[in-house]
Amino acid sequence: MSVQSPSAPVESSPDTAVQRRALELAAGAVQELASVAPARGTLPARAYLHSDAPRKSLNGEWQFRLSSGIRQAPEDGWQRGGDTAGFEGLPVPSSWPMHGHGSPWYTNVQYPFAVEPPHVPEANPVGDHLVEFQAGPEFFPRAALRFDGIESAGTVWLNGTELGTTRGSRLAHEFDVTGILVQGRNILAVRVAQFSAASYLEDQDMWWLPGIFRDVTLQSRPDSGIDDVFVHADYDNHTGDGILRVEASRGGEAIDAVVRIPELGLELAAGSEHRVPQISPWSAELPRLYEATVSAPGETVALQLGFRSITIEDAQFKVNGQRILLRGVNRHEHHPRLGRAVPRDVMEDELRLMKQHNINAIRSSHYPPHPDFLALADQLGFYVVLECDLETHGFESGGWKQNPSDDPQWESALVDRMRRTVERDKNHAAVIMWSLGNEAGTGRNLAEMSRWTKHRDPSRPIHYEGDSTSAYVDVYSRMYASHAETALIGQGIEEPLEDPALDARRRAMPFVLCEYVHAMGNGPGGMSEYQDLFDRYPRLMGGFVWEWLEHGITVTAADGQEHFAYGGDFGEEIHDGNFVTDGLVDANRKPRPGLLDFKKVIAPLKIAVAEDWSGFTLRNGFDFADTSTLSFRYVVEADGVTLDGGTVDVAPLAPGAEAQMELPAGLAGLGAGRPAVLTVSAVLATDTEWAAAGHELAWGQGARDLAVAEQPVAIEQVDVQAAELRLGPVVFDRVSGLPASIGEVPVEDLRLVLWWAPTDNDFGREWTDPDQRPLATQWVEAGLDRLHSRLLGISAAPSPDGGDVLTVRTRMGAAGKQFGVLVDYSWSSDGQSVALRTEVRPDGEWINGGYAVEWARIGLEIVLGAQTKTVAWFGQGPHQSYADTGQGTRMGWFELPLEELDVDYVRPQESGARSAVRTAALELDAGTLDVSGARFALTVRPYSQDVLAAARHRTDLVPDGRSYVYVDHALRGVGTAACGPGVLEPYRLQPREADFTVVLRVRR
Repeated sequence: MSVQSPSAPVESSPDTAVQRRALELAAGAVQELASVAPARGTLPARAYLHSDAPRKSLNGEWQFRLSSGIRQAPEDGWQRGGDTAGFEGLPVPSSWPMHGHGSPWYTNVQYPFAVEPPHVPEANPVGDHLVEFQAGPEFFPRAALRFDGIESAGTVWLNGTELGTTRGSRLAHEFDVTGILVQGRNILAVRVAQFSAASYLEDQDMWWLPGIFRDVTLQSRPDSGIDDVFVHADYDNHTGDGILRVEASRGGEAIDAVVRIPELGLELAAGSEHRVPQISPWSAELPRLYEATVSAPGETVALQLGFRSITIEDAQFKVNGQRILLRGVNRHEHHPRLGRAVPRDVMEDELRLMKQHNINAIRSSHYPPHPDFLALADQLGFYVVLECDLETHGFESGGWKQNPSDDPQWESALVDRMRRTVERDKNHAAVIMWSLGNEAGTGRNLAEMSRWTKHRDPSRPIHYEGDSTSAYVDVYSRMYASHAETALIGQGIEEPLEDPALDARRRAMPFVLCEYVHAMGNGPGGMSEYQDLFDRYPRLMGGFVWEWLEHGITVTAADGQEHFAYGGDFGEEIHDGNFVTDGLVDANRKPRPGLLDFKKVIAPLKIAVAEDWSGFTLRNGFDFADTSTLSFRYVVEADGVTLDGGTVDVAPLAPGAEAQMELPAGLAGLGAGRPAVLTVSAVLATDTEWAAAGHELAWGQGARDLAVAEQPVAIEQVDVQAAELRLGPVVFDRVSGLPASIGEVPVEDLRLVLWWAPTDNDFGREWTDPDQRPLATQWVEAGLDRLHSRLLGISAAPSPDGGDVLTVRTRMGAAGKQFGVLVDYSWSSDGQSVALRTEVRPDGEWINGGYAVEWARIGLEIVLGAQTKTVAWFGQGPHQSYADTGQGTRMGWFELPLEELDVDYVRPQESGARSAVRTAALELDAGTLDVSGARFALTVRPYSQDVLAAARHRTDLVPDGRSYVYVDHALRGVGTAACGPGVLEPYRLQPREADFTVVLRVRR
């Protein structure tokens, strides 16, 4: 390498000048991406308005080019739409990794880059977006360009002129294009960087998915139009009056405009306050809206007004003067094929699905949703906690050092985010609280966000869970507080704060669980116990399940099977695995069993059937609605056959009231002497916007004559042969004592099991448990998954009925462990059926690593050398249930094909148990196996527990031609320890003695 002498002049060639200019531009772009300032060049934030001014959607097919970083992104004049070599088609809105450009990346808490704010990594994908569009005369002389969502940082050019930048991925940005837009052909260019300084403010638990993922719109802005509207529609619950004031503005100044509400015969000037007598207020149960318009000479905007008030009194959260209970979920925006770009019809369907499952509240975790969402929430009826686009969780591991929430240089960016959140959605009745964000620590900037919001909109309380002292919020909020702590808070006797004034202020606040009962994998458990606390203590305002939706991404395996991918499946350097797939519905919005249980737990109507079936008690738990829109039905079933059914006349029951209702006489005598079930249901009497007539909201049941099936009389004697033993229909191996066949069905193994393939909750840590190892780890280290049998003896003894009882005595233990279990299997038969009695006795002290060992189950694993086709049973169903779940299951007669018994959790795990079973029939390819006994749990699979435990995706589960049948005497609860409290004490399974009997029979 030669060095030019300093004295020699250097001539710059045209190519060198171009290269130098490119370096300067790249350096400037790097510097801008590291800026902590808000967006540049944008118009003031305003409400999302439905205007009669012309507008043009720019959604559709754009041209796209991806570069590996900002320094590598070409500066070739592409913004003017010249040579587009290297570009290809891409839909907008979209997340570009979902269309084959780069890959998704999932992290929960940790940032996917070095934490050195405000700098971003060199490996920072940059997407250039380009579209040509036509603008007609209706967009002149003034127009604006609106972007509703760009992740994470956009720079915008129109016809080669830079308009400015966007910061705040889930926030709207508008640019004035007056004088830049031309009639006819226009070129819009947007350069989007995946990471920017703003990414430090957007560390939400979700996929990192860059792109222009929400709508792009060109809007005409009439000279005498309306820039912004702020609706104040209060409700006086003492008089029943509505109090209306509508502000209209242009350029930040109030303007003359006329407000009209035709239904009320109202016409009034904007800015004036008007009292409307005897208005019908809005609530989530009765979402009454009034169509209104606000008109200026050049523009009219349409609104939907909901009159309602929000107050905090006596540590209670009240809407329209009534304490309400939030039956809520946390909702992210995600589509398994499209990423962050969720089509409107999908959004509508999921909100209807929520409503159908008795959900009345949504926390917009952790950013403002698509603007259409709030209009739907107004119409369908949901209470919304609207959250700012803010989370800095990745600073926690460093002790919150350099956290933007408390760094003065970030103040303008954080306040700008809150301003854009509030201004866009301030006119929606559904929004009952503003939330400052999520898991962003605490600090001065959050307090300033709260101060600004209270000044701008004093009508709504402020929420933020991270403010543990509640110094700058209006409600006390926690995540995953245990049942015990929640009970203390409900009574106002929680641990005090050090500051007496702050402590007194917080005790005067209502309490919300902004996240609880983490719905990851099999679960969540413990929901009923939380709901009991919410009903008992008025200070508790309910909570929001984490979360509504799993964020699986649809991928296709080599064999053509589709399944959901999660963190790590795209080669991410660091990731948080399947923690992204936690929800009450899967990524396709298919309900999980947890949602079916949640619907029952939060049902606003409680129906309790009398023991003698003479009637039922009805309690109306609605806050505002009576029962006049519902009808009530009953049905009596026995052996799966309907014996009687009809409707019950129920006079409208007021909110909070309870009454006794009569049923027709004689129901108790139907099907006497055999198991029978009476079900009473509350259903919609007419169609609604969210469900058709006949949709069931709530139900209650009564059952009778649930006697255990009789055991066979032990009249068969043991036939001892050279290599085998025979007892009735069972053939045993003479050496091991294991059954080889039952009838014509081969039996490959039969043993006691105390373990299951760990659930997602089993991989979590139970916060209050002194043993901080995940339960799955405790089980493996205790050897629960590798218990082996040692034969102690085989004996036959005469039974009182004249036959024999064949007893196989064993001890089960794991290598390296002194503890184990003594297990006796005792068989008897009447020639056709066989009874198997299993007696279990712990042997030794079940202590491992200094801590007591818990069991997952006490049951039998029966491996049949035949495939199962269908399973029919009488018990709880149709979906799964465990010790602390299954509230939504009913007692009845059910039948399902084998593949529908399993739950297709994204990461395979223990699932599919049906509890309280009395009788079951497994249709095999070698006959039908009948199983009966006292209340037992039944699980049937076409693959082993070891295969299930080793699987990472659904495609790893391959049937092997056998049937793995689990008949459980006891099952542990599942809890929510994936994130939150573990299993409550009543549902834990300590080593203990057990004695249970099942009857088996094979039919051809």
